[in-house]
Amino acid sequence: MKDTQSGVVSDLFIIGGGINGCGIARDATGRGLSVTLAEQGDLAQGTSSASTKLFHGGLRYLEYFEFRLVREALEERETLLVAMPHISWPMRFVLPLSPEMRFESDTPTSRLLRWVMPWAKGRRPAWLIRLGLFMYDTMGGRKILPATRSLDLTRDPAGKPLKPGFRRAFEYSDCWVEDSRLVVLNARDAAARGARIMTRTRVISAERQGDLWQITTEGPQGRQLHQARALVNAGGPWVEDVIRNVARINSTEGVRLVRGSHIVTRRLYDHDRCYFFQGSDGRIIFAIPYEQDFTLIGTTDKVHAGAPKEAVCTEEERDYLLTFASQYFAKPVTKDDVVWTYSGVRPLYNDGAKSATAATRDYVLSLDQNGAPLLNVFGGKITTYRRLAESALAKLTPFFPKATAAWTARVALPGGDFPQGDVAALTARLAAQFPFLTPYWAGRMIRAYGTEAFTILGQAGTVDALGQDFGATLTEAEVRWLMSREYAAMAADVVWRRSKLGLRMTADQIAALDRFMAEAGSRAIRPAAE
Repeated sequence: MKDTQSGVVSDLFIIGGGINGCGIARDATGRGLSVTLAEQGDLAQGTSSASTKLFHGGLRYLEYFEFRLVREALEERETLLVAMPHISWPMRFVLPLSPEMRFESDTPTSRLLRWVMPWAKGRRPAWLIRLGLFMYDTMGGRKILPATRSLDLTRDPAGKPLKPGFRRAFEYSDCWVEDSRLVVLNARDAAARGARIMTRTRVISAERQGDLWQITTEGPQGRQLHQARALVNAGGPWVEDVIRNVARINSTEGVRLVRGSHIVTRRLYDHDRCYFFQGSDGRIIFAIPYEQDFTLIGTTDKVHAGAPKEAVCTEEERDYLLTFASQYFAKPVTKDDVVWTYSGVRPLYNDGAKSATAATRDYVLSLDQNGAPLLNVFGGKITTYRRLAESALAKLTPFFPKATAAWTARVALPGGDFPQGDVAALTARLAAQFPFLTPYWAGRMIRAYGTEAFTILGQAGTVDALGQDFGATLTEAEVRWLMSREYAAMAADVVWRRSKLGLRMTADQIAALDRFMAEAGSRAIRPAAE
């Protein structure tokens, strides 16, 4: 067994390169702790790249009286908008009103309403929705985002794509985030502060020996042994497997795997607002403008019985989403409109809820102090990842008295060092400096890389100066940046996680990119220190 880190003991060894693992790594390194992180695949390859791409408070969680979770998420929206203005931005959501809206029968709010208003028969009265939106506006100390307003759908452009029976709506604020880029930027910032980030490295075993954890990994450099003073299990859908089969610890705690599937269709309407649709079955879905030319519709909530990596959007789920959306859109949405589907598994803490929809979305941090500390991370939302990391460090810092205080609030991620709301101005500056960029290309670069777009393009005066053209505005200069700085190793990392250019590229173009990256990778391109 080769140990390239012989004699080096990390303060924290983190298993999992999703948003929770990378968020904790960034926070911990900024407090002066030494950190090693191992991810069995690519960063954000699991749940963290398969979300609905929203920074949101979770309006429907109010029905379950999860007020702390909603308040924390609402507070985080604006904190994160400031820290990552390139990959997150405000969006307005249109919630059409219909007399057919009903509660699920097992929510606390529905039970209360049945007792107070039995004649309502599970319907959501408009005044109750408006009360919920008032709470949504006020619970989180909103300053940047505009407040809720009422819409007349017979006059507002938001009513044009909908069936004529929808005449009223509420419009409220939430936020978009490029989920997998958020993960990568946290990993990069952690690495810049001293963390060791190992991708495609599987943790085979972890065992306590005295006051330390002995961790064995298998990765590109072969089998390695690592030592750490504390172990963080941020395995996401694999968190329970890590407890039982890697650390070999008996525990009654576990996760409930819930599959969330999405469909991407051709663009279904012309304006830039999102829709919040409520179904007669009590569930909700979103319809969101996506990658300029598409519409994202999701999500489902299905108990997932297989391996997490086997999650796919089934035909049943696809048809459910199509039928749901078609209850609202004037022109039915059909399977011929679908250009892509994806699915992820949410690792919800198993709280004994009767249904997948009712299971808590709150995170649970469980500290095992039977020897060297082990912190198991259950659940969590992208919106509250930074707060989760702070909570994790609050549990761990008593073991590290030299650790400094919390620091991540509103601290810019790589490329986000410009004022919130200045994306248009920055895009115009990029287009002026590199006049060969199309408007789409310039916008995509700023939305992905922020101020670092200028560094990627360098001194290029023409498209040819950027090297090989892989199609859909992806060039060799960008690919080499992603390989050397952002841990990308194969085409799927680039076209489905660092970007969504797979929606615009042909199979032949993606295959050519794969060949290029394999050849370049054989020349040992590695993420550089920043």
